Amino acid sequence: MRDFDLLFHCPNDFGLLVRFPFSYLCFSPIAFVLKTNAIRILHLDTNHPLLWAQLEAAGFTNEADYTSDKAAVEAKINQYHGIVIRSRFNIDVQFLEAATQLQFIARVGAGLESIDVEYATQKGVQLIAAPEGNRNAVGEQALGMLLSLMNKLNRADRMVRQGQWVREGNRGYELEGKTVGIIGYGNMGKSFAQKLRGFEVNVLCYDIQENVGDACARQVDLATLQAEADVVSLHIPWTPETHKMVNREFIQAFTKPFWLINTSRGKNVDTADLVEALQEGKVLGAGLDVLEYEKLSFESLFTDHRPEALQYLLDSENVLLTPHIAGWTYESHEKLAQTIVDKIKQQYGLFIPHKSAPNKEASVTGIGGIFFKSKDPKALKSWYATHLGIPVDDYGWSFWWKDAQGNDAMTQWAPFEASTRYFEPSDKEFMLNFRVHHLKPLLTELAAQGVTIIGNPETYDYGTFAWILDPEGHKIELWEPIDAAFQEK
Repeated sequence: MRDFDLLFHCPNDFGLLVRFPFSYLCFSPIAFVLKTNAIRILHLDTNHPLLWAQLEAAGFTNEADYTSDKAAVEAKINQYHGIVIRSRFNIDVQFLEAATQLQFIARVGAGLESIDVEYATQKGVQLIAAPEGNRNAVGEQALGMLLSLMNKLNRADRMVRQGQWVREGNRGYELEGKTVGIIGYGNMGKSFAQKLRGFEVNVLCYDIQENVGDACARQVDLATLQAEADVVSLHIPWTPETHKMVNREFIQAFTKPFWLINTSRGKNVDTADLVEALQEGKVLGAGLDVLEYEKLSFESLFTDHRPEALQYLLDSENVLLTPHIAGWTYESHEKLAQTIVDKIKQQYGLFIPHKSAPNKEASVTGIGGIFFKSKDPKALKSWYATHLGIPVDDYGWSFWWKDAQGNDAMTQWAPFEASTRYFEPSDKEFMLNFRVHHLKPLLTELAAQGVTIIGNPETYDYGTFAWILDPEGHKIELWEPIDAAFQEK
């Protein structure tokens, strides 16, 4: 499998500026014939108990070492086929050299910067991360930090507690009409963009991978984002390319003063340059869930020995600080573990999609329709009728089939004019229609899962329709049909 010598977008990670071999990006089952009970997995950090329990139920041999130093773990790592880790220590060349039987490393988190990815892939070690598990949590925190900053909520709260009732001094700003620029449009960036729907903002995204924009964000180059943005949110990994990416030069390239949100990695921001921009008013406020000083100064954060720039952040009223908790919710704790379990099982051909509830029925019962744009729908339908004998009508072709239970089911094939607005807000050239049952509870569940729902359901004499967007901006029409409306009387 060839490696691509370029900066590659990693859809399973933050979404920007990653140089990884293609073999890392595409998971494939590990080519081993070992039975699962012969596969020993060393857990180096505590995680949600379901991770251990489900791997054990699948037949894997779990062992834990939460206290030994790196050297001690390295001395015995040759006995193990898999590692489950959060951020306990870096996995470097020396460690990987000692791990002679290692088949996979599973990091219970979004990024893999603590692992020597290039060397691990050279050795054929599969790398597993779980950005799907905490993307919703990160999106919600980014939005919460932004609203708090723009409305001075934390400052106002402190003043009221001190007996100060100051209204004018705590006048805030509204999001409506602003332009939000998202840098890094992977799992986290897309989640934040979805949360912004309904605020009537203009959302731009910048990513080195082309064509990642969707109905939630318009992809632009960095210069355009810097020219238009009122808010900047970082959703990028920490790599040599992103190290201190937000520096004096980067900040000064913005046309307007802006608010900065960083829920990615602390070392993506040059703190001293950020402080200078805050003092000058070029940055109106900063919401920082991560800091450049993590794991360097945190042990002495509240002593007298602090970097001057850090002290400014601690004292500033237009800076909101949290201790790297954007993806650290009760819900994401479980989601991260489940994602890791599923991916490990998938590597060994054991993966069976889990159900969110016992005996839950399938949401989609069939393809309700295939809708696409055509230069000349009438001519196209005539061609299909003439050459393939398809009995098309003004709507296309309705064909009947039997589902797994032997029930009659119908699918619609329909070409639309290229100028149609029926596919909006998606900018894709086609739209899928899925037959579903119990549409209303399905929509409730999708909304709770953070899926983008477009408008409100509409009911006609042939069924009820609702519309959603998938992560890449494809519009999907969900149809709970009344089949009897299509049967001959």
